[in-house]
Order: sequence, then C-alpha cells, then structure tokens
Amino acid sequence: MSKKMNRRSMIGKSLGVSAGVAAGMSYEHQALLAQLVDRSGWDQSKQPVTSMERGKLGDREVSRLIIGGNLMSGSAHAGELLYQSQLMTHYFTDEKIQETWRIAQQNSINTTLMRADPHIVRNYRAYCKDMGDGLQWIAQSAPEQGDPVENAKMARDNGAFAVYFHGGRGDNLIEAGKVDDLGEIVEGMKKTGILAGVGGHKLETIKASEKAGLNPDFYMYTVNKVDYLSSDPGEIESFMAGVKQPWIGFKVLGAGRDTPLEGFRHAFSRGADFLAVGMFDWQVRDDAEMIAQMLETKIDRQRRWRA
Repeated sequence: MSKKMNRRSMIGKSLGVSAGVAAGMSYEHQALLAQLVDRSGWDQSKQPVTSMERGKLGDREVSRLIIGGNLMSGSAHAGELLYQSQLMTHYFTDEKIQETWRIAQQNSINTTLMRADPHIVRNYRAYCKDMGDGLQWIAQSAPEQGDPVENAKMARDNGAFAVYFHGGRGDNLIEAGKVDDLGEIVEGMKKTGILAGVGGHKLETIKASEKAGLNPDFYMYTVNKVDYLSSDPGEIESFMAGVKQPWIGFKVLGAGRDTPLEGFRHAFSRGADFLAVGMFDWQVRDDAEMIAQMLETKIDRQRRWRA
C-alpha cells in the first residue's frame, strides 16, 4: 500500500474522524469544533424577521421574545468564568447596547427587560431620543439603588411601563418567612402607576405569593431543563398551570447550557407566556426567527396562554 496520501483523501479522512469524534462530544464541544471547520454564512445578510406573535401585559402588546439585559449590564452567568462579567462590560459599550436594541426592534422584538439603574436609564433615554418609543421597557428593581418602590418610580419616570422585584431578593424574603414584606413592595410598586411583578428562581416563591394573594401583575420566573437556578420542570408545569397571571420565563437556556431550539421550546411547553433572553447583537435575528417559526406551529402545553 502506498504511503502517499493525496490532499483529497486526507481531507476526507479528517472529516470522517471529526464526525466520529464529534458524536461523542458535548454540545459545547461540538459547537466549538463546528466553528473551527465551518465559517460559511458568517457574512451573509439575512432578511429581518417581520412578524412575531405578541401577548398582553396589562394594556401593552409585548413580543413573545423579550431582549434581556444581563449581558448588557455585565451581569453574566457563566459558572466559574470569573472574567466573564468584565468581558461583557467591555463588549457592550453604549454604542453596542443601542445597536443591539435597534437590531431587536428591526426583527419584531418590541420590548426589552433591563435593570433600573443610571447606566440603563442613560442608554434607554438616548435610544428613545434617536429611535422614538418603539422599544418598551420592563424594569428589574436594582438592589443597590435602595428602596425598591423608589426605584420603581425612577423606572417609571424614565419610560418603563412595568417593574418587578428582583428575583434573588424575592427568594430571600420568602425563605425568611417575610411574604408580607414582599406584598408591601408589590403594592408600593403598583401605586407608582406601572405594572408590578414578582421575580423568583424558586417555585416556593411563586407558591407563597399565590397563597398569600399578593396578586402581582405578572411573574418573572426561571424555567429550564438543565437544573440551572430553576426548580423541577414537572413541578413547575403542574403548579403554573393554575396561575392566572402572565409569566415571563427567564434563564431558559441555563446560561448557555442548552441550545436555543430546545430551551425555547421547553420553556413555552412548560407554560411560559414570554421569554426574556440575553442576546448578543449577532444572535438576535436568528433567535427571533426561531421563536416566530416555533409559535406558528402548535406548542403542546398544559397551561393555557395567559397573555
């Protein structure tokens, strides 16, 4: 047998080996390998997503996909990668934040979910000045800003139509047996004149809120199938089926531990009415298309759409 190998046979064997190796790899490693061998399509322009199903939060129509703000604020969940938040802060300059919002709006996403802090307020006001009021804002209370009701007023005064109490802080109040304190915060936020929600990462937070009759305007609650800051999917689906308020699902991809196709469908099938997803500018259009197409087909879910 000849020891010589021509280029074609070498490439063929290499691709065969790559395919065999990839079969035993995790999704993350397969994705990394794919980027090494296939850069086709990176520079291809794609038509914008011109329509996406919407639901109602109060009297507002909200796109089923909401662009989240953790990445833009440098609050990136990435396991033990301690540099990740600094990397996000350097990537998401003011210009990049506003560019990403423009891309979202161009692809039928009409709502963003961002912290109520000076950094976001400054960027959102500048964006609205340039682009008008086509991108709605749901605010997350920012713990370092102090009183959450005063924080809600700041959000309202700068264009937010809704606000919710920070999920981690909500979980802490319920764990401490202070559901009445959470109720007072929700009532205080409602009195500011905008929609008021409860955030949480644990099903106990939602259960306690329902049992106490807090009656928020919506819930902001985690749901994923990779056990990342989320409760058992079966328990979530069963309990949330009886909850009447609209539900915005977040951490639906488990901070990058699940694929968009599987994570989005899982969250909708468990009962979420909207998905808040942190996205880079280059992910927005494809995620919007995925959601739009997904919603055109029947999604099997126990919970009826609440919004």
